[in-house]
Order: sequence, then structure tokens, then C-alpha cells
Amino acid sequence: MQSISIIPYMAEYQADFQKINQAWVQQYFSLEPFDLEQLQNPNSSIINHGGEILLAKAEERIVGTVGLKFVEAGVFEMIKMAVIPEFQGKGIGKALASAIVEKARVLGGKKLVLYSNTKLAPALGLYRSLGFSEMPPECGKYLRCDIKMELDL
Repeated sequence: MQSISIIPYMAEYQADFQKINQAWVQQYFSLEPFDLEQLQNPNSSIINHGGEILLAKAEERIVGTVGLKFVEAGVFEMIKMAVIPEFQGKGIGKALASAIVEKARVLGGKKLVLYSNTKLAPALGLYRSLGFSEMPPECGKYLRCDIKMELDL
């Protein structure tokens, strides 16, 4: 397998960020208004509010994404993690998740939360392997989410 590098988001990758995440969400769920806002305007909706986006790059192609949304002082939310189908199962999701956990620590995070769905067993296994544990989710935060996990940093 070719080498994968984890790189910071730049505006030139907005179309890749949107395409990869939109395809993933639509495969299992439906897009919500907040998805479109984050995917179409990642700088104004994520980065400019103290968040980050990291991308997985294989040669000259973006193959995965993960984001970090600022929630409140010391708290971040891991968002928009997706890997294109032909690169799934190769450790890219773990590399992205590990990198965003480290980024949250560097930015002063004390807690990292994420929202997911129990039908996404491989993703939940990955999160547990990184030390995330289940918490009661807030009702109605996201339509597609039925599980909340958090990691003390």
C-alpha cells in the first residue's frame, strides 16, 4: 500500500472534504442542514471558531478526513471522519482519529466528544480502541446519532 500522510486542511481541498463526507453520510443516513454548512463552508463553520480539519493523502489524492469542532473551553467534538471505500480497513481512520486526538490536546482540550450511530460497529470499535467510552447522548443533538462517546484528554 502506498504511504499515507496526514495533512492540515487548506481551502483547495474543500471539494474533496465535501465529496468524501457527503458520500459517506448519504450511504448510511441523510444530510442535515448543519452537514451542508460544515461541508460547503469549513473555514467559517469549523476552523474560524477554533476548530481544525485534517486530511489523509495518498500520493496526490485525498482519501480521508476528520474534523475538530470547538464546543467550549477545554471541550472539542470530533466530526466529519470518513475514508473513501477503497481505502477503508487500512488503518487510515485510526491514523486520522489519533492525529485529531493529539491536535485536541495541543489546542488545550481536556475532553473530546463524538456522536455516532450504533450500526457503525467498525467505527465504534475504533473509538473504543482509542479510549473513548459511552455517555448518555443529548436528545435530538443530531438526527442520525444514537450514541455519544467521550475521551478525557
